[in-house]
Amino acid sequence: MVNTAFTVKRLPTFTKTLSYIKPVKRLATFVQIQLILQPQLYSKNHTKGNFYMAEKKKILAISGSTRQNSTNYNLLKAIAVLFDATIDLTFFENIALLPHFNPDDTDKDIAAVTQLRQAIANADGVIICTPEYAHGVPGSLKNAIDWTVSSNEFSHKPTALITASTDGRSGHAALLETLRTIEAKNVDQLQLLIQFARTKIGDNNIIKDDTTLAAIQKLIGDLLQTIGLSSAKEK
Repeated sequence: MVNTAFTVKRLPTFTKTLSYIKPVKRLATFVQIQLILQPQLYSKNHTKGNFYMAEKKKILAISGSTRQNSTNYNLLKAIAVLFDATIDLTFFENIALLPHFNPDDTDKDIAAVTQLRQAIANADGVIICTPEYAHGVPGSLKNAIDWTVSSNEFSHKPTALITASTDGRSGHAALLETLRTIEAKNVDQLQLLIQFARTKIGDNNIIKDDTTLAAIQKLIGDLLQTIGLSSAKEK
């Protein structure tokens, strides 16, 4: 169900009049606005001439920080709330439990590795949200990605990369190159760098900065469009 209070508050300026609409009418108005902003998320019933919400897309969220209340984790939770009507966001919680990558073990049945691979394979798309550590990619995140190289779960998988950190430029560039190498789909268009992230993401799962919010809305819209195009080609 759409969290209308959150969504209404955080839509672009021209839609803020929603806050003055009676609560019972807000959801319908929200859908009307989204038909304009993100028409790819809706389908049309030609027999009745009505629009209806397309099926939610299954998105796997991977945080590059192992801290439960990190800025990156809070940003992913904010995305889950903001796009509750269109995506079913599942968190991969066991990144810290993955063993150190060993090429000799890639074909072994390791529970945490199998869980990661299956989670990526079963998702329509992936969102990676990560800080930068010492101008590089966090070791736990790079370790997780390394476990998927030989099994190719990321190959042609629609994948969005968000680097939310104080600076983030070096780590963002390095991780983009890794995702290109393993053929994550459309990653050059599905990437966002958020600098000074702690000033823009609240602990209460709210994106406080309007520019950042607009960038997130566009990124998720583009991710869903990429998923839609990928699905159409497979049919």
